Amino acid sequence: MGDRKILVVEDDPILRRFVTDVLKRKGCNVTGVENGLSALEEIDKKQFHLIISDLKMQGMDGLELLARVKKIVPSTEVIIITAFGSVSSAVEAMKKGAFDYITKPVELEELDIVVDRVFEHQKLLDENRFLKQELTKNVITSNIIGKSVKAQKVRDLVEMVGPLDSTLLIQGETGSGKEVVANAIHLMSSRKERPFIKVNCAALPDTLLESELFGHEKGAFTGAIQRAKGRFELADGGTLLLDEVGELGFQVQAKLLRALQYQQFERVGSGKSVQVDVRVIATTNRELKEEVKKERFRKDLFFRLNVVTVVLSPLRERREDIPFFVEYFLERYNSKYKKKKKLSVKGMEHLIQYDWPGNVRELENCLETAVILNREDVLSPETFIYMEDHRDLLEVDSGSDGDITIAEAEKRLILKTYRKLNQNKTHAAKALGITIKTLRTKLKEYGALEKA
Repeated sequence: MGDRKILVVEDDPILRRFVTDVLKRKGCNVTGVENGLSALEEIDKKQFHLIISDLKMQGMDGLELLARVKKIVPSTEVIIITAFGSVSSAVEAMKKGAFDYITKPVELEELDIVVDRVFEHQKLLDENRFLKQELTKNVITSNIIGKSVKAQKVRDLVEMVGPLDSTLLIQGETGSGKEVVANAIHLMSSRKERPFIKVNCAALPDTLLESELFGHEKGAFTGAIQRAKGRFELADGGTLLLDEVGELGFQVQAKLLRALQYQQFERVGSGKSVQVDVRVIATTNRELKEEVKKERFRKDLFFRLNVVTVVLSPLRERREDIPFFVEYFLERYNSKYKKKKKLSVKGMEHLIQYDWPGNVRELENCLETAVILNREDVLSPETFIYMEDHRDLLEVDSGSDGDITIAEAEKRLILKTYRKLNQNKTHAAKALGITIKTLRTKLKEYGALEKA
């Protein structure tokens, strides 16, 4: 119990010495003082787990000391020592936050029992606090799906840097989950109750992006009919996500650098600085070091953003994570669309072998489409081949003159699927969601059956 620090506040030196000695024999680290003011001085110096205070003392009494302690260090428990005739005052103290009370004359056995109860209570609180923290971390990082070494490294890094206040740069291909990681970092931080504001740097031209980031004054430009706060100001106290920061032009880069360095900026059309407290997380699908070498990105801004870097690997480099994503997305979209779709073994093999140029986002969209459109409960490789052919067909026809008929589109889709599946009627019919009889009729109509 040597790590348990106890402060004994008692103006009777004999009783103070008795209580102090008893607790020291229990192995506690004990400090004894004679009044409330001295107790507050000790509390300023170090953290105590428990304070045992007399109720009636000269100057500051036990109730006032209790109120001060609970305001300064609410986690510290307080036991009140009181004369038998003042039990009502002790009960009042418990209503105000005291853990328990002991009556005079203080009995060794009673003191032991009450102190042990305090430490057992604190142990349970510590364990619950630890479990809650671990559960919170697990829930947050569970969105970073996968069992690969690369996925685990990202989770470990999020847990490490999330509670800190450093600027972060998240690098990865489009669709690799950069925003998911940024959100997890925000939720792990002390700012989690404050705003998480996002701005897509690639979506707006620099002329509008400056106003989007820093806000503008009324009349600053045509259409500015009133003052507007920018994303930095809206994120005050919280986190600002600069999505695809590599797309910023040099002029906005310079103003962003100043905002990061000094945590202040000027609204468009104003000469007055606005002070904020914002944590910035930036994402990019570009290699910013190369952009710096090509003089397309400011070196000083790169170093300011690159305090901690999180690199997300593309899905093709961690194929072992694909089954976990599949399970997650199937559960999500089965629930959303009231379906019961499952993936066959060969269907899973097909998804694992595919390179997923659009990464996790493409995989998610693919599975959502499969859940919505497929008539079979079991998703096979043919399901996804059909979807790929369907997308290819739409891409080819989108550039046409628009005169294609529904019948012609159906013909192209059926013939393309049929040939893609090596003219296997069973597989083609299943992929198309029609019967073999219907497929035969269509192929015969197209003059393709005889060529099969």
